[in-house]
Amino acid sequence: MNIIQGIFNHAKTDTFHIKLEKILGFKPRSELYKKALTHGSKNYKDKHGNAFNYERLEYVGDAILGSVIAKFLYNSVPDANEGYLTKMRSKIVNRGHLNKIGAELGLIDLMDSNLGISKFGEDTHGNLLESIIGAVFLDKGFKMCEKFIHKTIISPHVNISRLEGKITSYKSFIVEWSQKKKIKLNFNCTEDQTAEESKYFSVSLKIDNKIIAKARSTSRKKAEEKAAQRAYFCLQKQIER
Repeated sequence: MNIIQGIFNHAKTDTFHIKLEKILGFKPRSELYKKALTHGSKNYKDKHGNAFNYERLEYVGDAILGSVIAKFLYNSVPDANEGYLTKMRSKIVNRGHLNKIGAELGLIDLMDSNLGISKFGEDTHGNLLESIIGAVFLDKGFKMCEKFIHKTIISPHVNISRLEGKITSYKSFIVEWSQKKKIKLNFNCTEDQTAEESKYFSVSLKIDNKIIAKARSTSRKKAEEKAAQRAYFCLQKQIER
């Protein structure tokens, strides 16, 4: 018995199977689903000696998800042009959107890892969702995977009319707005010097040399996005004139 099969059939996986079956809507009999929820810190290998974790299945799931969403939008909005379809697809597969869905499904609670959940960022939720999609595709084929995506993502979470007005990147929105209005905008980022294990970055957003918003996060990109979001709500009336 190889290590994957041993792990997959272990008595402790009873809860794993029950919870995963509820998410999938069918019994997860393939070893792919264990791979889809395994973190690299476990250092597991398959019977051929190949290391495995969720990342390869995440790659597959990302591609399949994009295809299913493209098909859905093509059929749902027959008069839309390419630019509209591309923009709407990016809103649906937006990292924040997928993270929220993955978190609601509780996939991170099913992940096999040597690290505590607190060590993982928000993106892990979305990564695991894409990994599960990849597993369903390789196990059941495109049609079954398409049904799973509709059940899990499209039906409960996709409302086209709402998405049309949804801002997926506050930073991009604020930058475009400032350029259109010919307003000077600047993100000033510094790495915090702290005793904490994780790195933190602090960002102040200035408009016409006046600090409008500040934010702090574990990456420069996230800190800038947070600051831009705060600036948006601070300046919303001015922006929407």
